[in-house]
Amino acid sequence: MSGETASYGLWSLVLINSFVFIMFAYSFFKPDTPRDWRSFGAFSAFVIALFVEMYGFPLSIFFLSGWLQSRYPGIDWFSHDAGHFLEMVFGWKTNPHFGPFHILSFILIGGGFALIASSWSVLFAAQQKRTLATAGPYSYVRHPQYVGFILVMAGFLVQWPTLLTLAMFPVLTFMYVRLAYSEERDVIAEFGDAYKRYAAEVPGFIPRLGRLFGGAPKAAAE
Repeated sequence: MSGETASYGLWSLVLINSFVFIMFAYSFFKPDTPRDWRSFGAFSAFVIALFVEMYGFPLSIFFLSGWLQSRYPGIDWFSHDAGHFLEMVFGWKTNPHFGPFHILSFILIGGGFALIASSWSVLFAAQQKRTLATAGPYSYVRHPQYVGFILVMAGFLVQWPTLLTLAMFPVLTFMYVRLAYSEERDVIAEFGDAYKRYAAEVPGFIPRLGRLFGGAPKAAAE
């Protein structure tokens, strides 16, 4: 690791970036219930694990360094740029921050945070009126905030994949799905048939193509 030791060990950047992204997500998600805090805590753990490897210690590269160096001998795998793994593997020759996977990651991360923010405003308005949230993102999927968190995590994985975050991603996705369906039981208990009609028309996590391309929702909950 002697080539570019300054690329890592930057623990102040670990703390700053973790704090910024976690507080950014907190400002949109605003966890309230114990269930909200569990989902937010899991996302926070993912973010911290990511930035520890991005700026602190490259554990994944350390474990895989022998295989990577033999498979891709022209790359200094302990340089910071090499952490943009997909650009390196696919032979992106210029600055990886302008590579296709890095740009895709920004789209996913930005889109995820935008979805979380727009979903929260709709949900908050519905809670104030004690009605179902069915407008905006909720007219496409029933759980847009969880979809937003999954998109943000996917964006970070595309930008800087690590062994730990790759292992965490499916576990957290499964957790979000379980939390979503657990929440639905509470909503059904409160709104009954109105929510069941809404759920019959609007998918949980993956929007219908027709709705994405401008089709109106078939029904609205009462």
